[in-house]
Amino acid sequence: MTNFQTAREAMVDCQVRPSDVTKYPIIDALLKTPKEKYVPLEKQSVAYVGEHITLPDNRVILDPRIFAKMLDAISIRSEELVLDVGCSTGYSTAVIAKLAQAVVALESNIDMAEFARKALEDEGVDNAIVISGNLYDGDEKHGLYDVIIIQGGVQKISKNLKDQLKDGGRIISIFTDGAMGQCFLGIKRGSDITWRSEFDATAPIIKDFSESKSFTFV
Repeated sequence: MTNFQTAREAMVDCQVRPSDVTKYPIIDALLKTPKEKYVPLEKQSVAYVGEHITLPDNRVILDPRIFAKMLDAISIRSEELVLDVGCSTGYSTAVIAKLAQAVVALESNIDMAEFARKALEDEGVDNAIVISGNLYDGDEKHGLYDVIIIQGGVQKISKNLKDQLKDGGRIISIFTDGAMGQCFLGIKRGSDITWRSEFDATAPIIKDFSESKSFTFV
């Protein structure tokens, strides 16, 4: 039987910290979030592996190193509202909820959205809600947001999503082109977003964010 507490500590010590993610709030959130509760039963034995966990619809729970580095780059503060786009089974939302004031988790797959709702409720995460809807359009109803995180690969970012950021807000995602990809952080100033590359990363492209040409920011 897997000792999930030991596996969680090993994930942090052997995957996250060596990736230069050492901020206490992030490390603490990862250590206190039981990832095994946020994966389907048949995936629990690989909940803490150092790679993406595959899900239906070409979706994944991101590799712990990539997810932690995204959190490190975007520096969520305790008073901020976060939109977690493509929350899948709710793990990312549970971690982010420990860093932010509140999280709106958006998921297009009805079954995964329901799984996330139940898992978050069972674990007592009371500062997050799960919304079912199109990922590309975001969730205008609960915005504007301080932070938007997209949990998967993209080739384009919609104007709708960009417009849901507050002035000075940040957005982060993995722009993927075949086997190549980079994690970009965007900062909104007025109506424009300035992007910069943070680190190399790849993830399967979320179908809502795919198009024939890649690396398109609007």
